[in-house]
Amino acid sequence: MFSRREVLKNVAIGTASSIFLPNSLWASTKPKKEKLGIALVGLGYYSTDILAPALQATEKCYLAGIVTGTPAKAEAWKKKYNIPDKNIYNYQNFSQIANNPDIDVIYIVLPPSMHLEYTQKAAKTGKHVFCEKPMAMTAAECEAMIKVCKDNKVNLSIGYRCQHDPNIQAYMKVAKEKPFGKVKMVTSAAGYFDGRTNHWKQNKALGGGCMGDMGVYALQGARLATGEEPIAVTAQASTTRPEIYKEVEETMMFQLEFPSGAVASCMTSFGINMNYLNVSYEKGWLKMEPQSGYSGNQGSMSNGTIINFPLKTQQPKQLDEDCMALMNNTPLIVPGEEGLRDIIIVEATKKAAASGQRVKL
Repeated sequence: MFSRREVLKNVAIGTASSIFLPNSLWASTKPKKEKLGIALVGLGYYSTDILAPALQATEKCYLAGIVTGTPAKAEAWKKKYNIPDKNIYNYQNFSQIANNPDIDVIYIVLPPSMHLEYTQKAAKTGKHVFCEKPMAMTAAECEAMIKVCKDNKVNLSIGYRCQHDPNIQAYMKVAKEKPFGKVKMVTSAAGYFDGRTNHWKQNKALGGGCMGDMGVYALQGARLATGEEPIAVTAQASTTRPEIYKEVEETMMFQLEFPSGAVASCMTSFGINMNYLNVSYEKGWLKMEPQSGYSGNQGSMSNGTIINFPLKTQQPKQLDEDCMALMNNTPLIVPGEEGLRDIIIVEATKKAAASGQRVKL
């Protein structure tokens, strides 16, 4: 295992790592396909309302199969999407996907507490693995997920749809090219009001809490806008509904320090609707609102540039680009190492909130 600082240093954006290499370098040689078949594991809201419809709008992949523990869901999906019986699995016969040539990618859409287990199972079938965020419960679990995929010569991508959005890529380009000089200050927020009272997001054992779920968007806003990895964090957790958020944070405010001297003030919540990014540079500014919406994000810069690349929804672009990378054996936009970077900081943020102390990364 590596220290947080060593990992962050070695997997910094845009650098080659002596510890972790792009998963594509371990990709196995398989016959070329025009479209890759994806099996969704877990048929909750995100699979049902977002990913399945997105897969009807993709060009390089399609919904080939499902894994569910609910027979009624299996039957409904079979009829709606014309899924063959041989491509419908449950959690007991999951390993048999290894023998199904229709399925090239297993997409894990389960609570975070199950990501490690099912990434391990999926990798051992020899299929590529997509996994929803947050990547896992801990950085150690993330490292284990990366390792099992490399050991089985399959690729691992984390479902950070935003990095496929040309609007997000626009402010990442500003961070790289520095037309306004150095970043001085970032404010980044992502949250929504969640009225549910008995969901995995309120359950600590299942990986609940706003920091891992919406917090990674606020965190990514700061990391991608600066183009740096933070070196320290302070944080404050709170709740206005202690009867619901007994085990996990409803709201988290956290402050990041970066090597260049830039600082970020971030906020995430399941009790407040917010979605924005503001960046102050030496010689200008950039604003995004929303900064992590499904249907594209909008912004402007102090030089009059408008950031508003049209995008109907992010997920079809994410799925197509990830599958193109697999087919062409090129690096994925969001490999497992990117998920690991965030979870290292998420863990440190929770530690800082619990202790009231500044935590170095």
